Amino acid sequence: MHPRGLVLVPGGSTIGRVDILLIDDEPDVRRLLRDALTDAGHVVVEARDGTKASALLRETVFDVIVSDVRLPGVDGLTLLRTARREAPLTDFILMTAFADVGQAVAALKEGASDYLIKPFDVEELLHHIGRIDSTRSMRRELSEARRALLLHSPSNRLVGQSAQMSKLRSRIEMIAPSDAATMITGESGTGKELVARLLHERSPRRDKPFVAVNCAAFPEALIEAELFGFERGAFTGAFKKREGRFRAADGGTLFLDEIAELPPSAQAKLLRVLQDGTVEPLGTDVPVKVDVRLISATHRNLREHVALRLFREDLFYRINVLDLSLPPLREREGDLAVLIQFFLDGFPRIDGGGQRVLPVLSSEAYAALSAYRFPGNVRELAHAIEHAVVLAGGGEIALDHLPAVIAETTPARIPVPRVREATNDATPPTVRPLIAAAREFEKVHLRRAVAATGGRRVKAAEMLGISRKSLWEKLRMYDLEEAARKPAA
Repeated sequence: MHPRGLVLVPGGSTIGRVDILLIDDEPDVRRLLRDALTDAGHVVVEARDGTKASALLRETVFDVIVSDVRLPGVDGLTLLRTARREAPLTDFILMTAFADVGQAVAALKEGASDYLIKPFDVEELLHHIGRIDSTRSMRRELSEARRALLLHSPSNRLVGQSAQMSKLRSRIEMIAPSDAATMITGESGTGKELVARLLHERSPRRDKPFVAVNCAAFPEALIEAELFGFERGAFTGAFKKREGRFRAADGGTLFLDEIAELPPSAQAKLLRVLQDGTVEPLGTDVPVKVDVRLISATHRNLREHVALRLFREDLFYRINVLDLSLPPLREREGDLAVLIQFFLDGFPRIDGGGQRVLPVLSSEAYAALSAYRFPGNVRELAHAIEHAVVLAGGGEIALDHLPAVIAETTPARIPVPRVREATNDATPPTVRPLIAAAREFEKVHLRRAVAATGGRRVKAAEMLGISRKSLWEKLRMYDLEEAARKPAA
């Protein structure tokens, strides 16, 4: 059973179901496109002219409209303008057998999503539909993310609505009032310091200092002095007394990040502080009483470090009275869109009128972000969004605005659904050159136009939207002059 609104197409690709209004006055064209679109899993409603299409638009809201430009009754450009006014969320693809660059530019300016020149490969239309569906899905997800952020309390900086984050918030509220030593584990970039600060802010110590120390940032010779302080003259370069981070955090919370990197000597002294509640600054044997709640964090497996004798077992149990495990971003189902929107909101630009304008993602960029594994977790995502916003320069964020590791290693293209057809996997299908295929279509189309007018070339030229001279030249080129002289059957 597949999720509602999703279908499985040949080859195993899962695509979104799109409701499509297909408008063309040629039954053969409608049948070809309808079969391809329905085989790809979409729902297609047909109209043979602009009048019928206008009536359908008044009754139904479609995801996408695919329309020929030249139609009986109401033409495609007029339908486009009507749809922009009455159904602004509907995407519009125009088709024409006549390559008019000016008309194409005008249509795109008026809001058309794409402009296809007949004859075109059916796979090209499927690709456009897939891209539109991807963009619509992105808009829905980011719109839902905006609503979720509006409900999110500004005081809770843990952004996310997944089950893992809900469980984490509950556990934080439960253990924050305690004074017990707490261990936070999680991969780099998952927000360990943020959680430590939340524990402090929700504790009775909230009005006292929160002091953070990265144990990996100091060489072994300096980490003890940094933590426990020192007296003047305690070692070369100790020209002035320093209290140390424990005394700076007195009454509040001390956060030791990357605690697994503590050297053995510092581990022994830290154990003594936790046992006695006192510190001895370097250069003196006079203990100083401190009242500190210790919160530690690491991205390593401390139990393995204990087994390898890289970390003291007795210290491990002292700092791990309570524990919190932070999930990696790849396991936080449903949180990526919320976090993307959260970081986009954090990098607005001011337009010429002084209005705050938020950055906009392209569907290709969103697909790349969605597929990437983010080994650096939330921190890497935040940096990626900032990187992209800067490079986009106020415009839409495209795929190449993302960091190369995301843009280049992720297949961010939209999968093109394949039409059901009998093929031999061992023998690839023959694909004719585009020019040859276009000429074949043009020849068939000319013959159809001449037949439909009973061989009247002037009328055929008017129907085709070309001059009589152009029609005569094409009839000679395709050796259709004889067909044009025959009366219609």
